[in-house]
Amino acid sequence: MSMTPSAQATSQYAATTGNLTARIALHDYGTNPQSWFDWLDERLPLAGDVLEVGAGTGKLWTHVDHLGRGLRLTLADLSPAMCERLRTIPGARVHQCDAADLPFSEASFDTVIANHMLYHLDDPVAALGEFARVLRPGGRLAVAVNGSDHLAELMAIGSAVGRSDLALGFNQTNSTAETVPGWLADHFTGVTVERYPCDLDIPTAEPILAYLASMAEEPLTPEQQSAARDIVQARIDAEGGFRVRKHSVLITATR
Repeated sequence: MSMTPSAQATSQYAATTGNLTARIALHDYGTNPQSWFDWLDERLPLAGDVLEVGAGTGKLWTHVDHLGRGLRLTLADLSPAMCERLRTIPGARVHQCDAADLPFSEASFDTVIANHMLYHLDDPVAALGEFARVLRPGGRLAVAVNGSDHLAELMAIGSAVGRSDLALGFNQTNSTAETVPGWLADHFTGVTVERYPCDLDIPTAEPILAYLASMAEEPLTPEQQSAARDIVQARIDAEGGFRVRKHSVLITATR
């Protein structure tokens, strides 16, 4: 039986940043010359006291100049390994905590960011309630999630090599571009959705195999690795690259 979203997140992220690093690296092959993080930098409703929940390795803040903008930045993550990395972000306060049980007083922040993390939660709706609680009246929420068809070509590889856990890993919960905007209506107003215009065009098999390995509950067998490589390489040989559809959106709303 596949693990719950939170159990999988703990398994993959508690002791290492390597799995997340492998996943981020795949997106270096995006067809949009503007990276996801630079695209976010132009759109995030940043002001005053800013909280990022599930901040991971803190890569967003290597693109967004929080110090230059005078932002008071707080970063939170459940993973000890991620928090250790986050403590290298200049000027940031770091808290190891559960997104559904934030250790902050009501109305503590002007902006809350949840960048591709809701699908790691067993109860994402409870977390949205926490985000609303810690936001000040008029504060802004920014949530990034994926559509249900995001990276479908990679999910197909998992199914083809007999590893359903790889396919399930992409969409373990229903926290998608199709569902989350509706959930926000209970706590927020002015909900807007904007899709990031980008796909992936990957020229070699290695980044894809590393990505798949990062998703696996158990290591792929040599036979499964070989089969996955053959699928990917055949597509590259035929088309000059392995094309993967992305469906990532930024959802913003007001408290």
